[in-house]
Amino acid sequence: SVPFLIRLFPVLLTKFVFLNFLAFPFFVDLRRPELLLNNTISLYLPTEPGVTVGIWHTVPGSRGAEAQGKDQRWYEEALGDAHPVIIYLHGNGGTR
Repeated sequence: SVPFLIRLFPVLLTKFVFLNFLAFPFFVDLRRPELLLNNTISLYLPTEPGVTVGIWHTVPGSRGAEAQGKDQRWYEEALGDAHPVIIYLHGNGGTR
């Protein structure tokens, strides 16, 4: 009966494969990454009218001691130095 239901309702397949209706980890405020990861802040970039993208910026462990106690401006300036930047895009339904 499962193949028949998926044939009738293809949206069910995406719901159960990606589980985009769940927010994981539970009971964690993802707007405050510094509580989960050291040397990390949350930035928000407006991409188009009405759309804002949230980004976590984490500096490498080699700059961890330098990043202690710094504000958002320091992290923004750290993006412009000679170190490479790795972009990782991820999300799920509860946090997109």
